[in-house]
Amino acid sequence: MKSTLLGLALALGVSGQQAHVNLEWNPQANRENFKPFGAAAISPEVHADRRVTFRVPAPGASEVLLAPAPLQLGYAGGEKKFVKGADGVWTLTVGPVTPNMYVYKLMIDGVSVPDPNNTIAGVGDQPPYSMLVVAGDGPAYYDAKPVSHGTVTRHVYHSTVTGGEREMYVYLPPGYTAKKKYPVLYLFGGSGEMAGNWAIEGRANFILDNLLTEGKAKPMIIAMPNNQMVHRGDPGFREKGPGLLEKDLRDHIIPLIDKTYSTVRSPRGRAMAGLSMGGGHTQAVGFRSLDLFGSFGILSAGNRESETASATFLNDPKVNEKVDYLLVAQGTFEPKGMGPTGAGTAALKAALEKHNVKFVYYEGGGGAHDWATWRHLLAERLLPGLWRK
Repeated sequence: MKSTLLGLALALGVSGQQAHVNLEWNPQANRENFKPFGAAAISPEVHADRRVTFRVPAPGASEVLLAPAPLQLGYAGGEKKFVKGADGVWTLTVGPVTPNMYVYKLMIDGVSVPDPNNTIAGVGDQPPYSMLVVAGDGPAYYDAKPVSHGTVTRHVYHSTVTGGEREMYVYLPPGYTAKKKYPVLYLFGGSGEMAGNWAIEGRANFILDNLLTEGKAKPMIIAMPNNQMVHRGDPGFREKGPGLLEKDLRDHIIPLIDKTYSTVRSPRGRAMAGLSMGGGHTQAVGFRSLDLFGSFGILSAGNRESETASATFLNDPKVNEKVDYLLVAQGTFEPKGMGPTGAGTAALKAALEKHNVKFVYYEGGGGAHDWATWRHLLAERLLPGLWRK
């Protein structure tokens, strides 16, 4: 079965840079010296030695910079200022850059903008931004490979909780059949992101396709709902979100999944996980919903008041019998014990240890609070750890 993503697709080029022909694992290598369709220059260009050249035709600009972003984790230091050529094209070469997928922006005369020549873009909490794909020696764990692929479908449903139409993306494993019951992972994004981010930037479907082929994960359904329940600018954003999400889960999301697909309809067959705000929602909603979920993944998140906020969960004498798998994880370069995410993760970890709640702690991926981290955590610990009992 070929993978499909209705409405949202990240098409990457094969024969030339960003040619949008195949799902290419090295889309920004300049093979034929063709400019991306509609672009005025080849940018970014990933060289064979993994240095990266950015180009911006802007003869009237006074200054062009590479804006601070997670991209900087991919190489050691380096100049961030572009140099203007006689032809009015500003150029910057950095690297070598560690193979991964990165996001970046440009600063043109003080204005933050995406790369106008890069056709690979992302959306989320800082739209829009450009994406840089630096390939290794072959397809990465998050790339489309010649393996059996699952399908990703977009569902639109009416929510009485938010009073409007909402969306959810659902991955079905290769060979899905209604004759079998499948466990379901409910996977959530961070603040400002959309339901499709886990499939596009997170590459959750390709990651699981590859893990299944290697025998490193169990077949499962992944439901990727929208956990933005109120406007990010609402003064009560943090307080209102968890309660509304729990109601949407109980009234709409889980019933839709169970009605549409062949699922294990018990806590043993459901997991809740998320990154950043989604990890916070997993703790706030999942921990108090052991009648719904039996496994959890809290990625780059945690409540700094875990001792009180999750008191019922922590003090449940049967919690280790009810929970099959609990992962607490964060990125290599996330601030340990500092900052909102680092402090929250540290507080959650300490509370679980104090109350002798069984869990797995992991940090890695070579990233910070970014998709380089969350793709890695999904592939390295979350998906392989589920449904093992």
